[in-house]
Amino acid sequence: EAGNADALYAGARTVDWEEHLHQEGTLAVNCNSMGSPIDHTHFAALRVKDAIVDRFRERSGVRPSVDRERPDLRINVFLEKNQATISLDLAGQGLHRRGYRSDGVEAPLKENLAAALLRRAGWPAIVERHGSLVDPMCGSGTLLIEAAWMATDRAPALGRQDLGLLSWRGHDHRIWSALEAEARERTAASRKQLPAIRGFDVDVRAVRASLANLERAGLAGAVHVEKRSLADGVAATGRPGLLVTNPPYGHRLGEEGGVRAIHAELTTCLRSHYGGWRAAVLTTTPEWAQSLGIACLPETFANGPLACRLLLGDLPATEGATHEKGEKTPAAAGRRVRTGASKAPAAADPGGGTVSGAGGAEMFANR
Repeated sequence: EAGNADALYAGARTVDWEEHLHQEGTLAVNCNSMGSPIDHTHFAALRVKDAIVDRFRERSGVRPSVDRERPDLRINVFLEKNQATISLDLAGQGLHRRGYRSDGVEAPLKENLAAALLRRAGWPAIVERHGSLVDPMCGSGTLLIEAAWMATDRAPALGRQDLGLLSWRGHDHRIWSALEAEARERTAASRKQLPAIRGFDVDVRAVRASLANLERAGLAGAVHVEKRSLADGVAATGRPGLLVTNPPYGHRLGEEGGVRAIHAELTTCLRSHYGGWRAAVLTTTPEWAQSLGIACLPETFANGPLACRLLLGDLPATEGATHEKGEKTPAAAGRRVRTGASKAPAAADPGGGTVSGAGGAEMFANR
């Protein structure tokens, strides 16, 4: 019961904090409130902190200290009407932070959102069929890394040393070590069958960030990343699988034209090189689904403050398309990739027709 600050303090003192925190340890308290007569959450957090500290001081003469960044024990107080719920946060830092990303690009995709998109797009089933994955606008490589970790059955928090449970006094290190060892064995066994995963980006800074993040994620050399634009022709290689990407949204002033050009290039890329593949595109423009030839899923995905939709579908396959290294899909995308002096393919016109051309003319038509 916590009808006022004194009741909150008294209730917090009754908890056996010695079971959870060492007397010389560190703690942090945060508070949320909904309809409580204690309407100042910072004051409520201070009262709970005081109750914990006073209990330790009274019983041992020694008190824990406050560390807001990396405490041994993080405590959450939730006030609702006349009651308080006190919880221990055994996660610590947000679990969406896998620990591999420090070199980012503008508007990076959160790791947990990337994993959700891959699962919604059916990537685990594609892995079982030994299918490949391509992200033609990979940014800092989040989708690539999450796809590789998912394919190798890697536990997302494996190796993290900032988990709240590690310094909790109720933590059993023996059981935890056994679970970690099992997780590492599962990853090592699956690593031998990692499918082909490739990423491209026109921005060399993004490519460098991807490579650095891949190294921190333990995937250096296992995932291929290179600088290449959509207009250069990001041709498919390996078994047909999943093309997944998070293209720029163009919500800033003056970016709409560039985004329309990217959309046209992506449309041409999918039609020219990825027949028989599954395509998944996260966007704030669901109208793109029709021109890309895939469906707009009903779910809304929150990418920061933006409400996004996932465009998902299997691209139609027709006989005759040749991919890089001369590989053909059983039923490919209908036009040959230009090699040597052969005739350039017809470029898709955003208006619905086709424009014939050679050399730079196709790139111009795409724009």
